[in-house]
Amino acid sequence: MPGGRLTQQERQQIALGLADDLAYAEIARRIDRPTSTVTREVMRNGGPAGYRADLAHRATEQRAHRRAAPARGPRPADRPADGRDPEAMAGFEEAITTVFMQSGLSRMPARVLAALLLTDSGCLSATDLARRLEVSPASVSKAVAFLDEQSMIRRERDERRRERYLVDDEIWYQSAVASAQANAVVAATARQGVSVLGSATPAGARLENVARFLDHLSEMLLRAAEQAREVLSSKPVEEG
Repeated sequence: MPGGRLTQQERQQIALGLADDLAYAEIARRIDRPTSTVTREVMRNGGPAGYRADLAHRATEQRAHRRAAPARGPRPADRPADGRDPEAMAGFEEAITTVFMQSGLSRMPARVLAALLLTDSGCLSATDLARRLEVSPASVSKAVAFLDEQSMIRRERDERRRERYLVDDEIWYQSAVASAQANAVVAATARQGVSVLGSATPAGARLENVARFLDHLSEMLLRAAEQAREVLSSKPVEEG
């Protein structure tokens, strides 16, 4: 199995495979690469609908150039190297970003969420995020607006009235509640369709089943979130 970075020809084959609606595993088999390599390549470069071989290849070259460039200053305080492997940290950040993207987030919100999670303080300003992720403030602004809307982060102002974004224990509970509430809205809307289409029709019956399922799911999610809430504020049990 070949190692090293993907070649431009391999990226073109990936693009062709996506255009043919092939599964990642099939694309990986055709270029003799691990499926995880293809998945990571696609998700970090626009996703299945936005992947472009030439742009992906150029972005990889730019990242390699940045890594090879001499350090321009001290390492950011929120990414301490003491006791941590910088390469392992960077690899994990990319891995969890990919997981967030696979769960439905677009790349920039996924990167912002990962950055906040891996920061010891759990809190960064827009300037901090733009510098850390090497993107424009406008990109950060759009990403945090989306995450805030989804209750996945929250905003606060420091003593100098500067806005900062953070993740804390309560965010995960609030996110679960927001998801349950969103399901409940879909269920209520589906029931409106039942009254329009008629409960005795196949379409009406289908919508009623959707509403019942989402109601049940919302109720279970809310109950589970409430029961698990204390886990977020408790310390992990150390293995003896």
